[in-house]
Amino acid sequence: MFTIKHPWNAIEQEEVLLVGLFQEPKLSGVMAVIDEQLQGHITELIKDGDLSNKLKSVKKLNTLNQIGTKRIYFAGLGKRDELTYDRVRNTFGRAVQEISKEKRTHFSILLDTFKSDQVSMEKLAHAFSEAVGTSAYQFENYKKKSNEPQKRLEQVTVYTENSEAEAGLTSGYAYAKGINLARDLVNTPANLLTPTDLAAEAIDVALEYGMEYEILEKEDMEKLGMGGILAVSQGSDQPPKLITVKYQGRKTWDSVVALVGKGLTFDAGGYSIKPALNMHEMKSDMGGSAAVLGAMEAIGRLKPEINVMFVIPSSENLVNGSAMKPGDVITSLSGKTIEVRNTDAEGRLILADAITYAKEQGAAFIVDVATLTGGVLVALGDCTTGALTNDENFYEHIKQSASDEAELLWLLPSFQPFKDMLKSSDVADLNNATGRLGHAITGGLFVGEFAEKTPWVHLDIAGTAYSSKASELGPKGATGVMVRTLTTFVRNFKA
Repeated sequence: MFTIKHPWNAIEQEEVLLVGLFQEPKLSGVMAVIDEQLQGHITELIKDGDLSNKLKSVKKLNTLNQIGTKRIYFAGLGKRDELTYDRVRNTFGRAVQEISKEKRTHFSILLDTFKSDQVSMEKLAHAFSEAVGTSAYQFENYKKKSNEPQKRLEQVTVYTENSEAEAGLTSGYAYAKGINLARDLVNTPANLLTPTDLAAEAIDVALEYGMEYEILEKEDMEKLGMGGILAVSQGSDQPPKLITVKYQGRKTWDSVVALVGKGLTFDAGGYSIKPALNMHEMKSDMGGSAAVLGAMEAIGRLKPEINVMFVIPSSENLVNGSAMKPGDVITSLSGKTIEVRNTDAEGRLILADAITYAKEQGAAFIVDVATLTGGVLVALGDCTTGALTNDENFYEHIKQSASDEAELLWLLPSFQPFKDMLKSSDVADLNNATGRLGHAITGGLFVGEFAEKTPWVHLDIAGTAYSSKASELGPKGATGVMVRTLTTFVRNFKA
């Protein structure tokens, strides 16, 4: 995908060249040389307002073959000392989207023209590589296709003098592949992505990168006593799956980090049925499992020296004569009993068994990711992921990773009164739905009851896994949220 070349002044004949343009009194470095080759034309265009150096502005200039490239795309970067990783990544995304409109299969970039003291060269290259992979993403929909071959970006030439760029291009590309895998899974209709299909996707990634995998079938769950997953799946003809993949990056299987993703491939709510309006979007209720699989893809490519277990409980939550009912009492794998007050609070039931199973398989640290509650949208909107934890020192690692990747995250309180609400059942140890008050909190803390004393972080992505509008890094629809955070966390975490 990427070819690195240098020096910059040996540019070969290129159709399209991307350069960065800062807001500065005069052009310097490479840009000054290019301006001179174009007889000062760039400076004049900036003065006249026909070429903008404002952040995320993208303008095209035809050079009329005066230099070794036919077209230059100028990406505005604003003030050099105000350029952040997030801003430059979004600018790269915007530029790639503009170039992609021309159906180009190849373009080149002078990466060093985007340098600033705030972003290392490796991070800059990572941002560019990731943006190339994610910004022009399109889901292969099911509309009737023409026979005309679709032109896609296949190759990018990166001109740079910096040796750190190669590592950044490699890691950014791995992140992009993981993000786009997560997006594809979330965007796929539920009739084409059942629990069986989701298990097959996990096996494909495991085989690609030599990871060990295990798929527990319904019969296995019955023998083990996984009452949570079994109860949720009762209303569907599709059999449930408990997917476990192990990546061993160390010689001994210890200090294992478990990434647990909710895999409800469709959620109608069961007998506590959801409104018909927008129910079609409930194909995205497996966004947590998609994030985990996306991270698995990126981790498989980058091979960090850490042990990771990927655990995905998968089911559908539908309605038939066998479906679980409000008032039912079930026994989880942990032995704790649960009164089902609301069948639409099902994600926490399957996560309960998955987290217990992860602990039995050696997990020393647990991060669960789930489109768990509508309450998190009320609390934090559609731009921020909600978090809960039983170990704030462990949470700091997740928080820092999210900050590094510019994924917005906010820690919700875990006060005792919220925990007490979970014990309000007269007939069971736990109540799966305590009502509207603090819903995002009590839903997450329910999951935490099964982590017990194991360091645990819960990530509620119900508001962030799916977007109703496009951005510089992708179209509307699935976002692939938390793939970046999870991957960065795994790469940096030292148990």
